[in-house]
Amino acid sequence: MTPATPQPATPPQTAPFPRTMKVTGVLLLTLSAVTPASSVFVIIPGIISQAGTGAFVSLTAAALVALAMALVYAELASAFPHAGGEYAMMGRTLGPFVGYVFMGMNVVGSTLAPAVLALGASDYVTGIWPGTPRIPFAMGIVGVSMLLGVLNIRVNAWVTGLFLLVEVIALAVLGALGFAHIHRPPTEFLLHPVSLSLGALVPTPIGMMGLATAVAIFSYNGFGAAVYFSEEMHEAPRLVARTILLALILTVAFEFVPVTAVLMGSSDLRALLASHSPFSAFLRETGGPWVDVFVSLGIALAIVNAVIATVLINARFLFSSGRDGIWHGWFNTALVRMHGRFQSPWIATLLAGASATATCLIPFHILLVMNGAGVVVMYLLLCLGAIVGRVTGATAHAAYRMPLFPLAPAFGLLALGYVVYANWLDVDVGRPSLIFNLVLIVSATAYFLFLRRRRGGSLAMTESGFGVKRP
Repeated sequence: MTPATPQPATPPQTAPFPRTMKVTGVLLLTLSAVTPASSVFVIIPGIISQAGTGAFVSLTAAALVALAMALVYAELASAFPHAGGEYAMMGRTLGPFVGYVFMGMNVVGSTLAPAVLALGASDYVTGIWPGTPRIPFAMGIVGVSMLLGVLNIRVNAWVTGLFLLVEVIALAVLGALGFAHIHRPPTEFLLHPVSLSLGALVPTPIGMMGLATAVAIFSYNGFGAAVYFSEEMHEAPRLVARTILLALILTVAFEFVPVTAVLMGSSDLRALLASHSPFSAFLRETGGPWVDVFVSLGIALAIVNAVIATVLINARFLFSSGRDGIWHGWFNTALVRMHGRFQSPWIATLLAGASATATCLIPFHILLVMNGAGVVVMYLLLCLGAIVGRVTGATAHAAYRMPLFPLAPAFGLLALGYVVYANWLDVDVGRPSLIFNLVLIVSATAYFLFLRRRRGGSLAMTESGFGVKRP
């Protein structure tokens, strides 16, 4: 008896997303995912502790790397404005193997980011209301975000827009207090950066500013999230590139300006650099405790806002994977089911929220390790995708073409190579994170080979998803 020939998984029939969004709505969702305020209060203090006032130089250098990546994102997103985001862009430029392997990595990574954010928000709330249970509060944030994510995308754009307004006001207060108490010019940070060593201010070594730059790159990350909403956007091939570039410009402004203001306005630079929470300390010094409480609440809301936006992004990623026929037939069908009233991928949204809620139980340090180096791998592959897409003509139809090609992706590859080196030197988080992501790559590769054999052919990325080419 002849065994049955394995059949390819047929992607389920899906209704298209309604194109109800314009640049403003997608920009609000993207900036909410970036959450500049949480970068200022959570990531940048670590940069200051490393580089001191040299953080000014590190953030400037990181902005140049972010610009290169934004140009890469803009061209690839313009060519492939798909809800699958990065894995769809990689699959169509670097081939289905790379797209599939990154998708496998992102299945894990996408569940971690909301938990990291929610636990970070709970830390700010417990600082205001001591005794608030950290993990249940974080799980509650993700749960509420999940329910909001089921609603219509335009409702979520308005909700995140209001939260984003509070976040920007909090950053504006920080910046205004800094500029109102100027004690030194910014040229001092550029020409004579100092850091704290054994309680004394000493010149910051260039190498230390370089290591801080590797961290600073992540403070701007998230501007490329606009591509996940591109299928719900009018004239996406043309407008998504503009949205990505605008998101980067605003992100850099919202982070760079208040940080510079605080460095200029601190009356006691030694105390500022010694503080674990330099911006909160500056607020208490210049604005009083109530201003610090108001801004802390704004930061907590900003992080909650980021959780909402991230759940929306993850839902569209899962929707796209189901539409591409990645999983078992019934599971694919469930992931692409749209809510009849809200026109949202409601099962994918509930799954994104439920998985993120469960990961809140993982210890925070382990979450940081698991979530750390994935962005580096993603950026490296996107730079390669931009170069290969130009060479093969895969991106020739893009409505947006980056200027001075291949300067941006080449610069990105060089800078990210240094970031990998800097992460390897960090034995607490960076090196374990690189190893963890290597394990993910190996695991996703093994599953790709298994799936290809099971389907009796070689998987190929097509406009409808991962199809099968017969030998």
